[in-house]
Amino acid sequence: MSPTVFREGKYRFFFFSREEHRVHIHVVSPDGEAKYWVEPAVALVTSWGLSEHELRDLQKTIERRRGEILQAWSKHFGP
Repeated sequence: MSPTVFREGKYRFFFFSREEHRVHIHVVSPDGEAKYWVEPAVALVTSWGLSEHELRDLQKTIERRRGEILQAWSKHFGP
């Protein structure tokens, strides 16, 4: 199960259920994908197919919507 947290433009932001305990989010587009830690700070973990510019913009989006992501994580995985 991979619940979508939100979509922005061509990007889908989602979780993989029960992948690992540390809060993180995956991002996928037709061009590639990335994984970011959300806590303790937003940081890129891995990516492929996305430009440095896209990755910086995605990190800014995650930082801006961090509260929403944390709330969705808690709702999906529990406290």
